[in-house]
Amino acid sequence: MNTDSGNSEHVRPSVEIDGGLDLDAAVIVALGCNDKGVWADCREALEAAIARFRCEGIDIVARSSWWRSAAWPDSDDPPFLNGVVIVRTELGPHELMAALGRIEEAFGRQRTHLNAPRTLDLDLIAYGRLSGDLDGLILPHPRAAERLFVMGPLAEIAAEWQHPGGGRAVDLAAGAVIGRDATIAG
Repeated sequence: MNTDSGNSEHVRPSVEIDGGLDLDAAVIVALGCNDKGVWADCREALEAAIARFRCEGIDIVARSSWWRSAAWPDSDDPPFLNGVVIVRTELGPHELMAALGRIEEAFGRQRTHLNAPRTLDLDLIAYGRLSGDLDGLILPHPRAAERLFVMGPLAEIAAEWQHPGGGRAVDLAAGAVIGRDATIAG
């Protein structure tokens, strides 16, 4: 288990090798929205969030389509729009989490109760091959592999990405048990 604390001595993953993606070094962020907030719709909110990444020192290297799925676990909540991006950043894992939190906050994210509708949900899915509890930050994301609305978009842009716990993104998407209704949004 790697117990990196995200300090400045951390070696940042490099995501490109000869113009292609080095999936072992991939820094993966999942995005979700089911409360449009001040935007016209969730798609506009998510596009605005992606535009905000650069202000935090986060560059998008690859991005999936937007995927729609019923809210989970309460399907009575508004449906979600989700996607995944692979990013390049000089931020360590804890710094990146703080930056993602600032973006969520700027978008009106309020944590009223578990699984409440949200204007923006940003999850750090993986930071290179780091694995384990990094001073309270669990990597890879402990539930991402079960969720089609994460693994489906990831498989779309990096089908051969290998989860540190085992399994390629494409296979994890096929076996996902949560969000089985997730499909590419039109």
